Amino acid sequence: MSLQDCPGHIVLARLGERWATLLVASLADGPRHHGDLRREHPQLTQKMLTQTLRGLERDGFVDRCVETTVVPARVRYSLTGLGRQLLSLQRTVYDWAEAHVDAIRSARQDFDTRVLRGERPSVIELNRVHRG
Repeated sequence: MSLQDCPGHIVLARLGERWATLLVASLADGPRHHGDLRREHPQLTQKMLTQTLRGLERDGFVDRCVETTVVPARVRYSLTGLGRQLLSLQRTVYDWAEAHVDAIRSARQDFDTRVLRGERPSVIELNRVHRG
C-alpha cells in the first residue's frame, strides 16, 4: 500500500495541518459564520482560513451553507457527523497529550543532552553494529 492510500496517513495529514484541529474545535458548539471564525482567530489569514475550511469540507468533516436570505450572502460552516467523530478523536488525543506532555518534554531534553555530549551513536555507527 502506498503512503497516499494509507487510511491513517490520509487522516493524520489533515489533522497535521496547522489550523485544521483549531477550526474543528471552533465548530464544536455549533455552526459558525465565516466572519465569526475570522474574528475568533485573528492570527489566521483569510487565505489560510479559506484553504483550511475547503480542505475540511473536501474530506467531509465540515459542511458549508450559503445563506442567501441576507444581503450580502453569508457563509456558515458546521461539523458533519464525520466531523463530530473527528472532534471526539481530537479530544482523546488532546487529553492523552496533556497527560503525557511532561514526559515528552523530558525525553526531548534527555535526547538533546545526549546528542550534545556525543553519547548518541550516529547512523553510520548503528549501521556498523547491525551489519556485524
